[in-house]
Amino acid sequence: MFTRLKTPLWFLLDTSLVRSFGQEVKHNTWSSFSVRCSPVSAVWGRTGEAVRGVSTSTKLYGKTRGNPKKKEVSEKKLTRHFVDYRRVKLVAGSGGKGVSSFHSEPRKEWGGPDGGNGGDGGSIFIKADRFVKSLAQVVPVYRGEDGQSGGSKNCYGRNGSITYISVPLGTVVKEMGETVVDLDEHGQEYLAVFGGAGGKGNRFFLSNENRAPVTATPGMSGQERVLQLELRTMAHAGLVGFPNAGKSSLLRAISNARPAVAAYPFTTLNPHVGIVKYRDHEQVAVADIPGIIQGAHQNRGLGISFLRHIERCRFLLFVVDLLVPEPWTQLKHLCYELDQYEPRLSQRPQVIVANKIDLPEAREKLETLKSHVSQRVIPVSALTGENTEELILHLRELYDGYFQCSGVEKPIRW
Repeated sequence: MFTRLKTPLWFLLDTSLVRSFGQEVKHNTWSSFSVRCSPVSAVWGRTGEAVRGVSTSTKLYGKTRGNPKKKEVSEKKLTRHFVDYRRVKLVAGSGGKGVSSFHSEPRKEWGGPDGGNGGDGGSIFIKADRFVKSLAQVVPVYRGEDGQSGGSKNCYGRNGSITYISVPLGTVVKEMGETVVDLDEHGQEYLAVFGGAGGKGNRFFLSNENRAPVTATPGMSGQERVLQLELRTMAHAGLVGFPNAGKSSLLRAISNARPAVAAYPFTTLNPHVGIVKYRDHEQVAVADIPGIIQGAHQNRGLGISFLRHIERCRFLLFVVDLLVPEPWTQLKHLCYELDQYEPRLSQRPQVIVANKIDLPEAREKLETLKSHVSQRVIPVSALTGENTEELILHLRELYDGYFQCSGVEKPIRW
């Protein structure tokens, strides 16, 4: 009554193909690939060695055509990895212990002591590196490598390797609030903690009075310290001003720096350093200090965490917004905050940069600003680049005047 039917060969082949591709095309329909000929000839060629006639032109396999639009990086993402303060705990490696052993050899009963000394623990150095721009890679705790123990046959233990902590140029190392060292040169090193000395083996205690010493000493513990690392931007000039005064836009207009700017009000979250190049190959570094608000010396807003970046600046560029009701009042508040943080900080060589001169209402307040201040006022427009040449030339005058007054030689440019 019932006859057992054989399954066609082409059906088995086609089913195996579906199973092999099942995991990759489980969200696609059967129309995602097409068969041009019969099922057998489409799956297997004449020799049956390769799969042919299978199309993978679906979204799963297809490549994205065209150049995707590059997204603007927000200031928050740019500053995510910028850190200018770290508190680190440094623990140097301990020394390896000495060994007490005696030489053993056939027909040599009294071989004598042969216990070796332990290796010294690894020290930790802090090294200035010009290629490092932030303290973000510095971890809270560093532990040096311990020295290995000594061995028999007068074998000494291996010393622990030295640990280097790379920090940016301008990093100040402090301990208990007191400055220990200022790392302002590339390759400058500071030995932060010493590694412990290795223990002595019994061979070390061999003497004429004691021909078979059994004494061996353990290694000493490594030095331990807690240090504070503060990064202070190294620049000749600093742009000082309240938020949204146009400091970042001005830095983009006069240097090669590209800090984030936008058409809406926001404040820079980390300092940027730009280089102003002149025809005689001289270079002046200008730093964009994040916006200062009233009460910054009391740690309000961004607080003193960025006021310390102004300490290294030899001259200051006060950027005021001509659109505010009284620009000269902004200048008084800025000088007050600087003097509260460090006395006479606002008395350094300076110039007032009146920004946003391209707007009609700003030009009306320019003459009033000049009548209220005694410093030189340079009106500019960071947006259009108007009168930035005068600012760049005066910046060079301040740069040359600093080296002439201080007697410091200018760095040689090769």
